[in-house]
Amino acid sequence: MAWFHQWLSMGSPWQRRYANTLERAAASTTSCLLKEYYHSQVPLASLAMADLPLLVFDLEMTGLDANKDQIVSIGWVGIDKGKIALATAGSCILAIDGHIGQSACIHGIVDSVSQEGISLTSGLEQLITAAHGRLLVAHHAPLDLGFLAHHGKQVWGEPLCLHAIDTLTFEQQRFQLRQQAIGSDDLRLGACRARYHLPIYPAHSAFMDALACAELLLAQLASAKPTQWQHLLVSA
Repeated sequence: MAWFHQWLSMGSPWQRRYANTLERAAASTTSCLLKEYYHSQVPLASLAMADLPLLVFDLEMTGLDANKDQIVSIGWVGIDKGKIALATAGSCILAIDGHIGQSACIHGIVDSVSQEGISLTSGLEQLITAAHGRLLVAHHAPLDLGFLAHHGKQVWGEPLCLHAIDTLTFEQQRFQLRQQAIGSDDLRLGACRARYHLPIYPAHSAFMDALACAELLLAQLASAKPTQWQHLLVSA
């Protein structure tokens, strides 16, 4: 790890904090998968926004409370060098405990479909594997990261160290810079996409929402062209 300590001594204070957080998480975890994931995130801190490998993801849940609601499906797609990499895309439906309930009216996944799904452990392992060497991205990322942190602790028995760029925060900051009032629905994914003249996609499909978020981020970056990304970062 000599390279890490040499790089760490040269980085900015923010880069050092970010790297130290991940290194502590890697040192404390008992999971080989998580250890490799955390190590893969450290070098990302030195990259400019345009060079950052990304994994845009979305969760569909039975509700909005991570303490009592469950993850129904996960979708993801990568971005490399400013282009959506469809070869990296994936999705899965998870088998849950009990019944889907009223949330089936939103995401369209009914009990009979969920019963054929994979386990929570398998679903989270697929997502973490796909995110190796890529920074996570989501729309309203604190919600999704909260679910990953809570349910990840059930799987691995330890808190997860997760960071993600939040496209909702990106859009919120643009409103604030322009000193524009933000309406109650202005930061929804569909409303954000509409401001960039992006097409309407069916909502509440994990993969389609991940793709929609990826397109939104590229439109935001084309408009704002930020070189730094830490101010868009949220964590769990």
